[in-house]
Amino acid sequence: MAMISPSRRLRRTPFSDGVEAAGVKGYTVYNHMLLPTVFESIEEDYRHLKEKVQVWDVACERQVELRGPDAGRLMQMLTPRDLRGMLPGQCYYVPIVDETGGMLNDPVAVKLAEDRWWISIADSDLLLWVKGIVYGFRLDVLVDEPDVSPLAVQGPHAEDLMAAVFGDGVRAVRFFRFGVFQFQGRDMVVARSGYSKQGGFEIYVEGGDIGMPLWNALMESGKPWDVRAGCPNLIERIEGGLLSYGNDMTRDNTPHECGLGRFCNTQTAIGCVGRDALLRVAKEGPVRQICALEMSGARVPGCTHLWPVMAGDRHVGNVSSAAWSPDHGTNVAIGMVRMTHWEAGTQLVVRCPGGDRGAVVREGFWA
Repeated sequence: MAMISPSRRLRRTPFSDGVEAAGVKGYTVYNHMLLPTVFESIEEDYRHLKEKVQVWDVACERQVELRGPDAGRLMQMLTPRDLRGMLPGQCYYVPIVDETGGMLNDPVAVKLAEDRWWISIADSDLLLWVKGIVYGFRLDVLVDEPDVSPLAVQGPHAEDLMAAVFGDGVRAVRFFRFGVFQFQGRDMVVARSGYSKQGGFEIYVEGGDIGMPLWNALMESGKPWDVRAGCPNLIERIEGGLLSYGNDMTRDNTPHECGLGRFCNTQTAIGCVGRDALLRVAKEGPVRQICALEMSGARVPGCTHLWPVMAGDRHVGNVSSAAWSPDHGTNVAIGMVRMTHWEAGTQLVVRCPGGDRGAVVREGFWA
């Protein structure tokens, strides 16, 4: 495989030195930054994540900061989720849509104060869309990318490790809430969240200079729990139904197609720029939807392009992510399937490299 040529367009992170020392074996590019994808192997990393604790460099989850009198109004314009009841100290998973109701991003919104928010984004240039909304509507709000780099601690022993570094007070942080904790005299926002189903935290590290001191402290304090460097794991995220923007969903999909309708309060989210389009979608219902699929046979290869899902000679969907699950002894997959064939138990065929595979639509995901 050809190597990636580094340049100023492909940014390192405050934790890259630690990632390299830990023996990273693969990267992807995410928000113009390096995101590790494998250390030992995907299956070994998967097992360790489920049993121990890992520290993830997810600095590529860049922040879009909104600050000013119109920050709350702007945030509501971006999403069909009703934010009126959201309080400072809370984090919300928020679909971000354009004027057609198409998905632009699926970030976590962090409400720091009534007039200050961070949007912790998935892989798309959301900053440019937000700046365009501000200019077009003449809003009184500053929008920028702050020097904030998330570092995740994930796995069954994540809470023990976090308490060892930040104190036992971190144990009281509830799911999708955050607190402010000190490390070497610096305040850090610490949220109970993360891109795995194993439980854990995300530390919003302000200032790249403190990145490696924090990384080293976590690695040293985590030795009793066999801490390792890790990264979002393909197998574990598919089992948990965690979608990847740009891969499992794009601007061509609405939140309802992505199984995110529960995060849309379209009737009451007044001001959302995609509200009218989504009201029509909510009334008519989606014609396709994200599904969990089990695929038969030996382990599948990596899904680097869409695999057609067939019902006889009819093309009824596409698989976007797939992997062999050691815990479930089957190939697990995420696919977008038409309404005529998305019922649980429907038998289908997936055309993937190496030949066709039988597949069945599941009732839900595995975790």
